[in-house]
Amino acid sequence: MILSVCMSPSIDVTMELDSLNVGKTNVVKNKAFSLGGKGLNVAIGVSRLGYPSHVTGLMYDDNAYVFENALNKEGVPYTFAWNKGRVRENYKFIDSRSMLTEVNDVGEAVEKDKTEEVLDMIRKLSASSKVTVISGGLPRGIKDSFYGDMVRAVSANSLKIVDAKGDRLFHALDVGADLIKPNLEELENTIGRNITGKDDMLEACYELVDRGAKRVLLSLGKQGAVITDGKKNFYCKSLNVAMNSTVGAGDGMVAAAAIRLAEDAPLSEILRAGVAAGTATVMTAGTVSFTNDKYMEVLGGIRVTEI
Repeated sequence: MILSVCMSPSIDVTMELDSLNVGKTNVVKNKAFSLGGKGLNVAIGVSRLGYPSHVTGLMYDDNAYVFENALNKEGVPYTFAWNKGRVRENYKFIDSRSMLTEVNDVGEAVEKDKTEEVLDMIRKLSASSKVTVISGGLPRGIKDSFYGDMVRAVSANSLKIVDAKGDRLFHALDVGADLIKPNLEELENTIGRNITGKDDMLEACYELVDRGAKRVLLSLGKQGAVITDGKKNFYCKSLNVAMNSTVGAGDGMVAAAAIRLAEDAPLSEILRAGVAAGTATVMTAGTVSFTNDKYMEVLGGIRVTEI
C-alpha cells in the first residue's frame, strides 16, 4: 500500500467570463468545480495505476461529502481527522483574454488535538505502507515545522516521499526523505538563488541530497525531469503533446514514482514512470489525474539518458 497525507484539501471553482469588472455585476459563461489537495491527487493517481492506495490527513464536516464521493468512486480508502466547518474554496476567474484572477480562501483554523490525531494516523497507517507520501500545503495556524513532525511519525518500515518547498522541505530533510520532488521554481526558491545551466541545476540538487534527501526528482515542466542520488544523474525528455491542463501534473509524477520506489526500481525507471504520469496528466482533460491507458501509451514512447 502507498499512504498519502493531505493536510489542506480544497475545492477549486473556475469561472469563465467575457471580462471581470470590479465593482460591477459580472455574468458567468461557464463554471467548473474540481477537488484540490496534492495528497488526494497522489492517492487517486496511485489507484488508477492499479496499486493499493490510502489517504489520510484533515477533512471538514460541512462539505466533505464531495471528497468522500470522489474517493469512493476511485476506490481509495480514507481515514481523516474530522474538523468543524468547511473545506476551503478557491475561486479562479478567467476572462476572454485568458487573464486569470485568483481568490484563495485561507480555510479554517485547526485545533492542536487534530494535528496530534493526524500524526497518530500516520504512525499506524504507515506501518503497513511501503511508501508514505507527504505533500501540499498546511492549514492556517500550523507551523512549517509540522512537516518534520509528519516525516518523523512515518514508520521505519515505510519509505518517505516529500513534495514541499522552502522551510517545510528543510524541516522534512532534517529527519530525512527517500525522495523529494521539487520543480525548478521551487528548487530556486528553496535554495535562495537562480539556477543557470545544467551543472548549476545538478549542484542545487546535490545540496538537497547533502541535507537529507536520498533522491531528488526535479520536474522541468514540458522539458521533462531529472533525477539524482548525488552520484548518478538521469534525464528524461517529455513527449511533445497537446496540453489540456498542467493542474495535478506534479502529483501524477509523484504517484507513479512512489509505485516504482515501492518496487525497488532503479533511478532511471523511477524517473521514466514519473515523467510518463506527469505527461499523461496534462493530456487528460477535465481531471487532475490520468488514465492508466494514457500512462502506458506515454511510457512506451519516452527514453531515459544518463547525464
